[in-house]
Amino acid sequence: MSQASESQVTELARPSGNDELRVVGAISAAHFLSHYFILLLPPLFLFVRDEYAVSFTELSLALAVFNIVSAALQTPAGFLVDRISPRTVLASGVTLGAIAFTVVALVHSFWLLVAMFALAGLGNTVYHPANYALLARHVSDRRTGPAYSVHAFAGFAGTAAAPVTLLLLESHWGWRGAVLVSAIFGFAVAAIVMVMIGDTRSSSKRAKTDSAAAPAAWQLLLSGPILRNLLFYLLLAILSTGMNGYSVVALNALHATPLAIANTALTCYLTATALGVLAGGFVVTRTSRHVLVAALCLGIAALLTLAVGLFNLGTVLLILTMSVAGLFTGLLVPSRDLIVRAATPAGSFGKVFGFVSTGFNLGGIVGPIIFGLLMDHGHPQLVFVLVAIACVLCVVTVTGGPRQQADA
Repeated sequence: MSQASESQVTELARPSGNDELRVVGAISAAHFLSHYFILLLPPLFLFVRDEYAVSFTELSLALAVFNIVSAALQTPAGFLVDRISPRTVLASGVTLGAIAFTVVALVHSFWLLVAMFALAGLGNTVYHPANYALLARHVSDRRTGPAYSVHAFAGFAGTAAAPVTLLLLESHWGWRGAVLVSAIFGFAVAAIVMVMIGDTRSSSKRAKTDSAAAPAAWQLLLSGPILRNLLFYLLLAILSTGMNGYSVVALNALHATPLAIANTALTCYLTATALGVLAGGFVVTRTSRHVLVAALCLGIAALLTLAVGLFNLGTVLLILTMSVAGLFTGLLVPSRDLIVRAATPAGSFGKVFGFVSTGFNLGGIVGPIIFGLLMDHGHPQLVFVLVAIACVLCVVTVTGGPRQQADA
């Protein structure tokens, strides 16, 4: 099927109005859940460690296998999304995660817990390729920007909701009860996906065509524009790791900022980021210059982050500076997704978004090591300097190359 004819078929298959709202709502619920599942263990670390009498290093093994499996298999999951129904793949991935965490909650075995986090990592591979493929197939062009921003915002909301709700559930039913309730929520989201999203199963003829075109698909993934987007996502993950995970301790070590104030500044940064994601959805509807929007946002975020690291700003100015930096970090997210979309030929959204989203997993593995070494060796200022450098390198990766439309 040609790219043009496929686009016409896809456009005819898209729902409109309330149908689009249902699709975006279901996909956003899945994105919320994916971020919630990613943070399932850290808030419960102390309780799990005490029950199994293990170290934090041993507990971290569960998170490591989750990320390794996700990084290794997300691209194959993208190929699967493009060959069969993205709805079915998404619901299956959600169900796998829910099953894994049900076993964690009900069976007393630390090594089985580690194995189940590997299974949950497999389930996690489907979210980005399936979600973006479904958005491309079901949402009209005029609503793409707001749909992408709502989808991204749901992920940030899942990240914010996980620590609070998990600790609340643990206070009532223990850590196993908290994990079990989360798993039940996963089964519910899988059902929502199947009920609220229409089937988009590929025909057997299309599947055979895709199979025959596998070498060409890998040629697409290894092309300049797609590799630059992979690097773009990896750098964004390093940026997020530095600010979200290390800004509090770095501020305390660098400027003797009280932990309460540093945490408040980070909370404002994260809140402003989420609001910026929503605002970014409206920005992209008013301009097609997504590269310019992303570059400007990244440049401003770099300057503000560098100011935080170089100067002792005091309480009010620190909170204000980090809030504005967070706002611009969020504003670029819908533009980021549309830059990847612009470089992706029709019928390849699953594999391309699966491939470039691997950058998030790679950054999540590399980032903590880099920032941890900086803190351990007494260089807290370099945490903010490195985040600013990551912003600048993002600008380098995003300018020029992503504007080129990849060939089908």
